[in-house]
Amino acid sequence: MSPTGKQPRMARLSLVPQKREFFVLFNRAAANTIEISQRLIELLDAFPEQADDRMRDIKELEHAGDRTTHDLIDLINRTFVTPFDRDDLYRLATVLDDICDHVDDSAEMLVGYGVREVRPQALDQAKVIHRAATKLSEAIGRLEGFKDSKRQLIELRELEDEGDDIARAAISDLFSGGTDAIDLVRWKDIHEQLEDAVDACENAADVLEAILVKNR
Repeated sequence: MSPTGKQPRMARLSLVPQKREFFVLFNRAAANTIEISQRLIELLDAFPEQADDRMRDIKELEHAGDRTTHDLIDLINRTFVTPFDRDDLYRLATVLDDICDHVDDSAEMLVGYGVREVRPQALDQAKVIHRAATKLSEAIGRLEGFKDSKRQLIELRELEDEGDDIARAAISDLFSGGTDAIDLVRWKDIHEQLEDAVDACENAADVLEAILVKNR
């Protein structure tokens, strides 16, 4: 008891240990990539119906991803002993945020470029993004304890190859004739932005693989 006769105030304790908190936040960020890519599918599938509402949902999820990234970086900066290499923590947080940014940019282009009808290849790309985000989330779910996620990472890279094939075929189709110049430019940008989202998933796989190799 203190000299004043009052009980000393106990320090506030986090219910989640700091090292565990990293994995909680990474899983939250990964789940957000699944959610935002699902919203992109819905936007493309029903476009232009409820485009503004679906765009708003995507923007809110992009902001949620930013907040999680901020929380991760803040945690890295105030944690003395991290669960694995500090630079790898930064890289993984960044690449997860990149996925959301590319999805958001793709949606903004669709709405902002005045698209009237969605090309089926764009919807195919969005579905690949969602499948890749799902595999990535599964792999990140196995990060705590450095469990083997080789199967998920292999499947994710196969999806990146599939995404490349769709993007190449879509852009080739644009230049094959019959597409006016404005549509050609707008859709080339959109297809490339969608492919950047798939590439960001593969970048995350590369970071995860490096983490697992270092911590075996």
